[in-house]
Formats: sequence, C-alpha cells, structure tokens
Amino acid sequence: MTIAHDDVRVDERSTIVSTMSMAAALNLALADAIQSDPEVVVFGEDVGALGGVFRITDGLTARFGEDRCFDTPLAESGIVGTAVGMAMNGMRPVVELQFDAFALPAFEQIVSHVAKLGNRTRGVVRMPLVIRIPFGGGIGGVEHHCDSSEAYYAHTPGLTVLSPSTPQDAYSMLRAAIASPDPVVFLEPKKLYWTKGEVDTSVTAEVGTARIARDGTDVTLLAYGASVPLALEAAEVAASEGRSVQVVDIRSLSPFDDATVTAAVRATGRAVVIAEAPGYASVASEIQARVFERCFEYLEAPVRRVTGFDTPFAPPKLEHWYLPDVDRVLDAIDSLHWEDECREDES
Repeated sequence: MTIAHDDVRVDERSTIVSTMSMAAALNLALADAIQSDPEVVVFGEDVGALGGVFRITDGLTARFGEDRCFDTPLAESGIVGTAVGMAMNGMRPVVELQFDAFALPAFEQIVSHVAKLGNRTRGVVRMPLVIRIPFGGGIGGVEHHCDSSEAYYAHTPGLTVLSPSTPQDAYSMLRAAIASPDPVVFLEPKKLYWTKGEVDTSVTAEVGTARIARDGTDVTLLAYGASVPLALEAAEVAASEGRSVQVVDIRSLSPFDDATVTAAVRATGRAVVIAEAPGYASVASEIQARVFERCFEYLEAPVRRVTGFDTPFAPPKLEHWYLPDVDRVLDAIDSLHWEDECREDES
C-alpha cells in the first residue's frame, strides 16, 4: 500500500448492459470496485449481514467476506474517523452513513479532516475516501431520516459532492468517485432507489460535469438528484401546452459545471432552479447566482427557484406539501413568460 494516491484509477471493465434499479446499480458499482481493487473496503451501520437499510450493500459480505464489507458500531464520527486513517494509509474506504441527518455527528470529521488533509499536507497525504449518504425526501421518513443537507458539503472546500438521478449515473459516478484520489460525498436520492433504467457498465463518468437530460428552446430547468425526474415530468406537461423545456441534470454540485449550465441558459434565455432543500443559503441559491453572473445579458426574465420551504423538513403526512411538485414548477415557468407579457404591455 502507498501513503499517497496520485492516480485516478481506470480499471478494465467487462461490458454489461441491463435494465436495473438505482439500488441495484449502486450495488453493482460497489461489487465491481471491490473486485477490481484490493484496497477498496465498504463499511457502515448494518451494511454487512443486513445489506444496508436500503439493501444497497446486499450480498457483498457473503460474496467478498467480512474483511471487505463489514458492520460498524452506531457511531458515525467513529466510522468516518476510521475511514480517514485507512485512506491515509493507502486504502480506499467507502462508508455508508445510514440517513442524511445521521451524518451530522460525523460532520466535524468531514470538515476538519476529510476535506482538509490534502491541503494541510500540501498534497502529500490524499483522501481517496467516499462517503455515501442517502438524502432527500419522498419516502415519508420521520425526523432525522429525511433531510437535504447538501449545502453543508458543497460549501466545504476540499470535498467533491455528487448526486446521481439515473441508474446509469449511479453506477458510473460511484465508480468514478471510488477511483478518485480525493474525498467524495456521494448523495443518493433515496426517493429514486427503486426507479429503473438501462445501465451500461462500460460507460464512464467524468466528475464535475452536468448533462443535458432533455433538449428545449423556451426555458431551462436546472435540477439535481430527485428533482431531475420532477423537472422532466414538468417539461412533458409544459410540452403539451406548447412550450419547449430544456432540462439540465447538474449531477456534480462541487465542482460545478459552469460551461454546460451557462451554454444551456444562454440558449433559452430563461431558467428555473429546482431542489428539495430549503431555498435560503442553498445550493439552489448558488446556482441561481452563478447563472445571473454569467448569463445576465442573455436573460429574458429573472431566474426563478422552486425549492423546499425554509422550515424543518416536513413530517411524513405533510411531506407532499413541502417538496416541490409539477404545479410549482409550471407556475415558475409561467412567471417567466408573464415577465415578457408585462414588457410587451409597457411598450
């Protein structure tokens, strides 16, 4: 084992093309990473015999043994602290923090050590560490089991923050995260675990890139994680009303793909940012600001946001009122064209 990782590993992959759920795609990515690299280990609360609360690690212990996928005590700070030590000594730990708000006891470790060791040692010690966190709403979870804490991680220099919205990206992006020589917070939209799509294991992902999920000419919807299917659904409804809506899947919250987002918004002149998290001081706020800074002369209307409300995450019976929905997205799209109508009336 080596103390520092300078490479971004690219392994020889056998091609498998199959339709599977996002949960199955993540499971396959972990299995393939363990099989291809003896330094990859997976651990966390109940990830071994149980296979994880969401069964993402199902079968890994039976297949690869307890030294490659194992359970830990219920101590998130200890889980991440152990992973830091492993990464410092050449291993590639992949840890699961069972629910989004469960990760907060480990926040000090993540911010003070995971994110900063590379800078603190001037690159001598790297952190090839992946922290998997199921996040967001849509499952009717009670307090501490549904939250959107992505802004904390995206705000922290030294962390790469990724969030897939399709089974293909779940597989490809997790493989890229594990291969990275630097720490990655991998946010998995638990609402999408059971959605299905085609996965080609030969497809690789480049960290820091967004993707155009749907072409359109009238307005651009910018979304990530569980908000991407919502944006696509809203785009379908808008199309039935005669509007051409483009959808951009941000995918990489940090680093951010300014080039793709800027080109998309400049092409349509209108933008709506969609996210489940509260809007104040959020990732959605940052995206909105970056679009304003880079696209101001191209905008036909102000950039709108459709987000969760600035309250604690709603309890299960009220969750559908809290999370963004198609009607709120369509209202935001309508408001952009209302601005045009006002200008026409004034002229």
